[in-house]
Amino acid sequence: MYNLADQFINYLRIERGLADNTVRAYSRDLVKFFQFLENRKLTPLKVSPDRISEYATVLGKMLSSNSVARNVSAVRMFFRFLVSEGKIRSNPTRLLETPRLKRRLPDVLSQAEMELLLSQPDGSQSVGLRDRAMLEILYATGLRVSELIGLKVLDINLEAGFVRTIGKGSKERIVPIGEKAIYAVKEYLLNARPQLITGVNSPYLFLNFRGRPMTRQGFWKIIKKYGSQALIKKKLTPHSIRHSFASHLLEAGADLRSVQVMLGHADIATTQIYTHVTRKRLKEIHETCHPRP
Repeated sequence: MYNLADQFINYLRIERGLADNTVRAYSRDLVKFFQFLENRKLTPLKVSPDRISEYATVLGKMLSSNSVARNVSAVRMFFRFLVSEGKIRSNPTRLLETPRLKRRLPDVLSQAEMELLLSQPDGSQSVGLRDRAMLEILYATGLRVSELIGLKVLDINLEAGFVRTIGKGSKERIVPIGEKAIYAVKEYLLNARPQLITGVNSPYLFLNFRGRPMTRQGFWKIIKKYGSQALIKKKLTPHSIRHSFASHLLEAGADLRSVQVMLGHADIATTQIYTHVTRKRLKEIHETCHPRP
């Protein structure tokens, strides 16, 4: 059983090129499924659709609909892999329904709130210049936090005005940046990054005070600190800025396809959630400004 799992994980990592975090999540989900099978003295090669449905029911009593959906997705992909490898003839998950998820509107900062957040870092200090450059790049590009901290010095072209990043599924994309972000990065590279380097120079663009690459946790703390300083009451995360990037572009008239490319979404349906945010904002404007709301 676990030998099949190892083959599947290698397939996800090598052939599908999935990110390490995604692969680890699938591995954890498969362990749950295998424990279910072992308790019933079953193997993946001999399991009926009814047992798969029973597993989904068991999960539903313990986990949220989001967690159940992810577990079901992992199991479904595992059995597709077994069919493709000729291990089994038919897929027992073919009729399994994925739980319906509630579509949540993302938290989005207004443009005024975004400007206030960007003005918080102290430009007279090295860490302030670094933090400002990170925030400006994040808002200018809509990168995921993992993509932001993974940027290397050679990934940013300040003359042409773009950054190169490797997103989900190891897919490369090029995202433009504006003058304010370019200026902030130039200031950081000239007046702050050299002071953060300790020992051997790192290829990574953004460094912590030990001269090591910035971590996800470190940047989360930075966002929280400046959000608190700016007295922003909304739930603030690195993803909030990504949401704001997309929503502000759409509000200004950007087309959905262009925003999809910049965000690195494989499916435009994922990007469409931001159109709901824009409609909500338009409704608020209408109710506030129209003489007969």
